[in-house]
Amino acid sequence: MARVHIDVMLKDEILDPQGQAIERALPSLGFDGVRGVRVGKHVVLDIDDRSDLEAQVADMADKLLANPVIERFTVRVE
Repeated sequence: MARVHIDVMLKDEILDPQGQAIERALPSLGFDGVRGVRVGKHVVLDIDDRSDLEAQVADMADKLLANPVIERFTVRVE
């Protein structure tokens, strides 16, 4: 069994309103000097080991977990 971590983030050229809201709120909580906040999602899957595991997970992410028009993803297998 393999544990797979997939991180999905908006592409750099896409506006991230949630990240901007966090960036604006941090100074009021005493956290100064934070810039460029981006918010994404982290997906963890437990999958039976197989030879094409990384390719299959990339296909899952491309077809379901991420919107390839506005998001990018990275895959890490434990």
